[in-house]
Amino acid sequence: MGKILTVIPELCSGCRLCELACAVEHFGVNNPKKSAVRVVVTYPHPVVRMPIVCSQCLEPKCADVCPVNAITRKDGVVLLDKETCVGCRKCVEACPFGAIFVHRDVRKPIKCDMCGDNAPRCEAVCPKHAIRLIPEEALGEAKRLSNVLSYTHMKEIEFVEKGEPKVIHYAEIGREEL
Repeated sequence: MGKILTVIPELCSGCRLCELACAVEHFGVNNPKKSAVRVVVTYPHPVVRMPIVCSQCLEPKCADVCPVNAITRKDGVVLLDKETCVGCRKCVEACPFGAIFVHRDVRKPIKCDMCGDNAPRCEAVCPKHAIRLIPEEALGEAKRLSNVLSYTHMKEIEFVEKGEPKVIHYAEIGREEL
């Protein structure tokens, strides 16, 4: 298995350094709109900062709709061949995560290529480590741990066993009553 970019939105400060690093890496310009990662911010309520990165899908919808087969998967990375691409932008519409972008000065869609043979620049510059390069098998690990830890705050849980409602009471730390 390879490595994949993942996002922890709670850590994102909204600084957008990831966007700048990507644009400089791929286009040599300080223009975040030419980035293959975008930080979407909702404000005022709720305040959310969420970097949008390509998920490098195992069965990429963007590749399925490409009429000239310009999108392929190689070594775990979904790549857009700009020589083959005709610029129809069907891939932009097909991406379920909105992770393929267009810019009026760029004739072909902008899609993450994991910075080729280099380490992804977006991950390297993120001061809060909101974007991380992790092994694919670790996907969901943070959610699994959070789910397990949520039980430490529970006092009771209700469930049904053989049609009969039951309750499990958890011990409260610091109290002697059970």
